[in-house]
Amino acid sequence: MSTDLSLLDSFVGVARHRSFRRAALERGVSASTLSEAVRRLETQLGVRLLNRTTRSVTLTEPGARLLERLTPMLAELGEALDEVNRFRDTPTGTLRLNVPAPVARLVLAPMLAEFLAAYPGLTVEVHQDERLVDVVEAGFDAGARYGESLAQDMIAVPLGPPQRYGVYAAPAYLARHGAPAAPEDLLHHRCICHRFASGAVLPWEFERDGHALKIQPRGPLISNSPDVQLAAAVDGIGIVMNFTSFAAPLVASGDLVLLLEDWCPPFEGAFLYYPSRRHMPAALRAFVDFVRARHKAGA
Repeated sequence: MSTDLSLLDSFVGVARHRSFRRAALERGVSASTLSEAVRRLETQLGVRLLNRTTRSVTLTEPGARLLERLTPMLAELGEALDEVNRFRDTPTGTLRLNVPAPVARLVLAPMLAEFLAAYPGLTVEVHQDERLVDVVEAGFDAGARYGESLAQDMIAVPLGPPQRYGVYAAPAYLARHGAPAAPEDLLHHRCICHRFASGAVLPWEFERDGHALKIQPRGPLISNSPDVQLAAAVDGIGIVMNFTSFAAPLVASGDLVLLLEDWCPPFEGAFLYYPSRRHMPAALRAFVDFVRARHKAGA
């Protein structure tokens, strides 16, 4: 009963991430501070909770049982504090979001200034991540993904307008190799590919007049960075498929040419998703209401 609640919270953070460094980054403290907190907790309880090596952190059996019991308790405590927070004129606290790079850059970044001006008591932490993570287990309030990646047990709210991919090449590349007249022609071109966090290089998808088509790109360059891909396309290395919003300045400057435009229709934009809870954190409630109002207004 005399154990400091902060020690328990420190243990849960390290146990959830299986890493002192990642837990420290989440909390804005040093890894040594968390290590000392866990050591003090283990001393008070008289049992080892974590096995530590230079490469890994794993739970002991007592540690696993303590984490199992503490997780719902701390969540309930957080909900209770958030419930009190609702009585404030302006919500306070931190909103932690997990989003992929295109959503962070194209959708989220343009709305942050307006949101933070409306809620000056809030802090927004944006973690850019291409992986499909469990936002609850990873300690985030919400995430953003496209519709095909959403888990069925999540509440989803439209986050932004429809988006679109385009196929692009530099004028110099087209002068040497010609322009594809149809998606099938890409099989004979040098393509710049995107590797996702899962390790997959997914096919490029096209649709026109109800006819859907997938092409597996191949070429001299694979990257997980849209900026690297577009720069390589500008340099004439090959043809790239990327978000039209990313490529628009390069098309306007003449560095890239848009190809196969009628095969690349708009698709549904990203969704904000979060778990169903009895008491939604005040920061998340404020953001959900803000996003819904923007969507209703057509922003």
